[in-house]
Amino acid sequence: EYGSFYGALPVHNGLFDASNKALDLISRMALIPRYFEANGLDANLNIINKLKKIKKQATEKKTYNIKDYVVYPKHGVGKIISIDKAKMGDIDITFYKVLIEKEKLILSIPLNQQSHLRSVSSINQMNKAISILKSKPRIKRTMWSRRAQEYDQKINSGKLYELAEVVRDLNKKTDIIAEQSYSERQLFEKAYERILTEFQIIMNISKEETQKKLNKALKRNLETQITKIETKQQETVETPK
Repeated sequence: EYGSFYGALPVHNGLFDASNKALDLISRMALIPRYFEANGLDANLNIINKLKKIKKQATEKKTYNIKDYVVYPKHGVGKIISIDKAKMGDIDITFYKVLIEKEKLILSIPLNQQSHLRSVSSINQMNKAISILKSKPRIKRTMWSRRAQEYDQKINSGKLYELAEVVRDLNKKTDIIAEQSYSERQLFEKAYERILTEFQIIMNISKEETQKKLNKALKRNLETQITKIETKQQETVETPK
């Protein structure tokens, strides 16, 4: 009915092979639901009713317009470049095409999933985020792996205040690599870039000017920090034993 069949995708055969090669009962039991899903055997009455419901959801009123900036939690700020329509079987779908400039990525977001998007923050919300950036870091005394997971969840929440908390807590006030571990730096840069992009759109100024204001809130005087470290390194080399 939907123009597909078992074995049409490589993953189907892979699941079949995996279920035969699994050495223990628990592994086989874990694969059974995925095997049924790939084989189309999960299409019970509940699944069919959900598919029928999609037809009604597709008529949902659109919240955003072309050229609007929106935030998609897992990718950050994007711009709606078009609102298109497509047909999947008997289902008519209207969806936003969202360009994530930083990642050179175009997302297709159906209207019935537009609740996953949010509008760009207001000036007042940005000012509150700046207050968070200026506040004292609140770093939990737990293992880094646990904190890293929490930071990643905050980044992918897409919430401005949670992004600000990650940037504040991981800010070392310097760009010297030795001051941060690789994973710390990656998380910081991810959160920093997302909050920078949103601030730029809110203030409608250049990226450079936005970065200056953001660094000022974080007290990231990078040029001064680099000069101080280079001076210390020179003094260490010149100091006689």
